[in-house]
Amino acid sequence: MSLLSITNLSVAIHRFNILQGVTLCVDAGEIVAVTGESGSGKSMTALAAMQLLPKGTQARGHIMLGDQDLLALPEAELCAIRGNDIGMVFQDFALFPHLTVAKNIGFGLQKLPRKQQQQRVDELLELVELTGAQNQYPHQLSGGQQQRVALARAMAPRPDILLLDEPFSSMDSDLREQLAREVRHLLRRDGVTAIMVTHDQHEAF
Repeated sequence: MSLLSITNLSVAIHRFNILQGVTLCVDAGEIVAVTGESGSGKSMTALAAMQLLPKGTQARGHIMLGDQDLLALPEAELCAIRGNDIGMVFQDFALFPHLTVAKNIGFGLQKLPRKQQQQRVDELLELVELTGAQNQYPHQLSGGQQQRVALARAMAPRPDILLLDEPFSSMDSDLREQLAREVRHLLRRDGVTAIMVTHDQHEAF
């Protein structure tokens, strides 16, 4: 059984079709890239999988996460699933401005003992090359650094599935390639299933 299965998904905003007949199956542990031109509906597909669609949006079809159809679940259950089973890196980062880098990354780790929280935060700070910035706030970082914090925060709880919406777009080419390799290694090591949305075919490969 696929971990995530999207079948005949159609999404419309105020009767304007954004997606139509989208089908996608992702097996556990698989890393999938969704590519296409700007405006082709890549990000909307990821938002639909998270059930984070804009107001006024109508969605039809099936989005199965394991044996649960996300389109049929009430909001309270969806919130629990987003918090525990699905992580996402947004294009606009969505960092908490009042929290430091370390606290942003560790936001989803409160259920762990303090020592394990710190170990996981330190591991991810090293991965995204921000070890010396743990006490800084988002407004003190460059766009590329903020994007790396968002990536680390999404990966921190080791979600079952991670959705990455243009995760490396604000980074220079050398760091983008290095971080992409390291993230792929970490996803493989932790057995995290991932879907990456990108317009860059080289990045997808």
